[in-house]
Amino acid sequence: MASILIIDDERAIRSVLKDILGNEGYKTDEAADGEEGLKKFSATAFDVVLCDIKMPKIDGLEFLQKATEINPDIPVIMISGHGNIETAVEAVKKGAFDYISKPPDLNRLLITIRNAMDKTVLVKETKTLKRKVSKVQEIIGESIAIKKIKETIEKVAPTEARVLVTGENGSGKELVARWLHEKSNRSSGQIVEVNCAAIPGELIESELFGHEKGSFTSAIKQRIGKFEQANGGTLFLDEIGDMSLSAQAKVLRALQEGKITRVGGEKEISVDVRVVAATNKDLLKEVEEKNFRLDLYHRIGVILIHVPSLNERKDDIPLLVDKFLTDIAEEYGQPKKEIDKKAMDALTLHNWTGNIRELRNVVERLIILSGKSITAEDVVSYVK
Repeated sequence: MASILIIDDERAIRSVLKDILGNEGYKTDEAADGEEGLKKFSATAFDVVLCDIKMPKIDGLEFLQKATEINPDIPVIMISGHGNIETAVEAVKKGAFDYISKPPDLNRLLITIRNAMDKTVLVKETKTLKRKVSKVQEIIGESIAIKKIKETIEKVAPTEARVLVTGENGSGKELVARWLHEKSNRSSGQIVEVNCAAIPGELIESELFGHEKGSFTSAIKQRIGKFEQANGGTLFLDEIGDMSLSAQAKVLRALQEGKITRVGGEKEISVDVRVVAATNKDLLKEVEEKNFRLDLYHRIGVILIHVPSLNERKDDIPLLVDKFLTDIAEEYGQPKKEIDKKAMDALTLHNWTGNIRELRNVVERLIILSGKSITAEDVVSYVK
């Protein structure tokens, strides 16, 4: 249900608007002056604001200016019985969605609100699309380990050297791989990801190299594999330590010769691919246990980048929390929630077994379940 904030110093006006909008299916809240309205606007994500101009404490135009600074995406409709053309123009210049004179024509008011709702939906959809097509997220952190990773990426990315990224699950290995691609000479091509742990052993070869029609029972048509899809770009082999030995042998050949053969096929296909691999396993230990090929390890591990766990870089937690607070507020279309120092200290001291992925989930949980700001009590209650 869409929510509307009504700000007007006349109780009768607020009451009438509340009844009308309630009958139209809108949820409403009200404030008797601009100061109270600004507090409610800061604490709650409204879809539209109806605001009078002449009010005590903070007038409508001052409220509009401050509200636009807090969240410019929420449309504010100005309503006034003391208005003129100059006032209307000034309000629109300062960011008002529209200006309506008192007493308002109800049909025009409802149409304006619907138009404002459409704008809110459009803004949210546009932001979602921008996030989907936007460039790679920034690597957040100022710890020595993260600075070293950034420096290594700057040096290695422009080369064709193969990179092996190691680290615990959720520590950010994929982000390192994406930045290696983004800063490489192949950035105009694709980065194609394969999660080797998520694909059954009997299907991994088909996934990587493709297959010909009829090569096995369910092969009802030809399929292009990930190596061919990544031609001219980067192939990211995530969790390569879980790849079967037979698939490892074929990957090794592809890296040595720059050629692949589809499952069930005979034709050799040339591929120009840079491989970045990642794993949460100790591959040298896997080699000792005969689970991983030593020759493949040396092929993929020309450059080694280790991503530390979150517990090893706790100084970066405040920066990460602030970034997640901003990102999640944008996703939800609401003002960024504040977090007090004791709450931040509690998060910093927490044992993050799930690393950055767990931290983001916890921040989202705190945003949803906490009050106006996130407190140490919230952390105790909602972080396990």
